[in-house]
Amino acid sequence: MTYKILAINPGSTSTKIAVFADEELLFSANVTHSDQDLEKYPRISDQFAMRKKYVLHALAAHKIPLKSLSAIVGRGGQLVNIHGGGYLVTEAMKKRLGDPATVEHASNLGALIAAAIAEPLGIPAYIYDAVGADEMEPIAKVTGFPEIVRESFCHVLNSKAMARKAALQLGKTYQTADFIVAHLGGGISISAHQHGRIIDVITADGGPFSPERSGSLPLHYLADMCFSGKYSSGEIKQKISGNGGVKAYFGTADLRKIEQLIETGDQKAQLVFDALAYQVAKGIGELSPVLKGKIDAIILTGGAAYSKRLVDKIERSVHFLAPVTVLPGENELESLAQGALRILRGEETVEPYQEKKKEEKAYA
Repeated sequence: MTYKILAINPGSTSTKIAVFADEELLFSANVTHSDQDLEKYPRISDQFAMRKKYVLHALAAHKIPLKSLSAIVGRGGQLVNIHGGGYLVTEAMKKRLGDPATVEHASNLGALIAAAIAEPLGIPAYIYDAVGADEMEPIAKVTGFPEIVRESFCHVLNSKAMARKAALQLGKTYQTADFIVAHLGGGISISAHQHGRIIDVITADGGPFSPERSGSLPLHYLADMCFSGKYSSGEIKQKISGNGGVKAYFGTADLRKIEQLIETGDQKAQLVFDALAYQVAKGIGELSPVLKGKIDAIILTGGAAYSKRLVDKIERSVHFLAPVTVLPGENELESLAQGALRILRGEETVEPYQEKKKEEKAYA
């Protein structure tokens, strides 16, 4: 039996859509939403009808009958107390994602759009490897600040998918292999994968700087800036995420432009680029003791992994820990669809989302 799966990945300024027949891609589309389009909506949840309309238009444009679909899978949102893998979209999940108390994120719309299209068709709607999935060990959550518990915010979907792919290349399964995965995108996260679980992470705001994020910072200096009166809360947050990192130095987050500057002999560009690779390598090294040095491979993925200059510099610093595998790109639509396919084939179990009590945020 061939399964036809619609995958939906809502991002901050785009909605990515694809349909797969088993592993075969039938079509993919990337609908970009301009600032003018988005500013009409006070909250991200208000964009639901607009984004759903674009999904239906894409299906019609590519002549995919709704009745031909076997399942729909959306990018998982900011749900708490869930693990990786697949969940069936339920009324409890929809209520949680629509709750104003839930952290606003475009990924929250993935489940809502999937369910809205799937329910009239009588087919399942899933999420897979949600943004908020948390499999970290308790010891990894403790900080030196009792009011703050470390959380598992990383590029779960793509990191797990690339770990599965690397495991196959090694003749193993994801559940029998151990990896360190560095997702190199606009934000950079690094995760330790042990026997099918992400047991520790370096988050996009807690490690290397990236093309558009500041990464970890000396906290006393940051506290002084926050209370200097020179910046609003919003301006500080923009410096941390959106206008930080490489963009703060050069006005662009495009690493290709930085490499062009390097080719012209720009020493500042060379230093910042080298520092980016240096900090990623440090982050990989930081997580190696978590796996007791038993690492089947170090995986470099994400859009910035297309930069040979960057991955070569990282590899030279970390190859003594484990072999380095480069799997560039985001691969999120493929990852969603493959997760749903494994569920439909009975290779993985899926559970209905149920509301659970949120974990305590402090040990004080």
